[in-house]
Amino acid sequence: MPTLGDAARTVLLTPDPHDKRRAARRLARAWRRGELEHRCEAPMPDQPAWPAEPELLPPNRMPKRGKGGSERGRIALLHALAHIEFVAIDLAVDLVGRFGGAFPREFVDDWIGVAADEAMHFALLDRRLRQLGSHYGALPAHAGLWESARDTADDVLARLAIVPMVLEARGLDVTPSTVDRFRAAGDEASAKILSRIYNDEIRHVTAGTVWFRRKCDEMGFNVVETWQTLVKSRFRGSLKPPFNDSARHDAGLTQEFYAVIAS
Repeated sequence: MPTLGDAARTVLLTPDPHDKRRAARRLARAWRRGELEHRCEAPMPDQPAWPAEPELLPPNRMPKRGKGGSERGRIALLHALAHIEFVAIDLAVDLVGRFGGAFPREFVDDWIGVAADEAMHFALLDRRLRQLGSHYGALPAHAGLWESARDTADDVLARLAIVPMVLEARGLDVTPSTVDRFRAAGDEASAKILSRIYNDEIRHVTAGTVWFRRKCDEMGFNVVETWQTLVKSRFRGSLKPPFNDSARHDAGLTQEFYAVIAS
């Protein structure tokens, strides 16, 4: 029987975005059907395989994309979001393949579900880009999204603290206003896609918070203090308001975590 680790490695080493999306969905189906052994000995790559396009640029070289008022601006924003969702497939799969063997099946259930969600989000955004006359890869994209995975490859607590509880939580902060801007521009189709992604992101942050708490409890660590220490030592950016306190609270990420260390 193939192993969970081998299947995760296959997804990570698939470069074509649409093949990767399909591979992530196959991984989820195979796991749910009991077709994968719960073992993760296969080494995960330091860098996933990605396509030649989009061109990846450092943050300071990324072109300004505006607020989404014009169709050109909306395409640029949708493209940026599609890239985030594409990389998020690999982030979720790497979490499973790198750390899943040390956790119960419920951990794998949650994060394989996240990977399947990210694959679906990418498909929705790329389809919308094509409806608007563009496609994923047509514009440059942010090169730094994988850095947090590389920086936390040695520590599952750090990975959970940074990826779902910082990076995905940031999506909860900014997505509602983005939905409003798309609706104000008359782009209801895009607004509906972003609203669906937003609702799924609450579940993703919840999964991160739940498993971070469980691991801290297992190791006898103070949950909030450990999270704050990891964010200050492992996250290259800073936590910047405004925060969507209501959505964060729904995900279990209460103000006691982030209010004190926010800039």
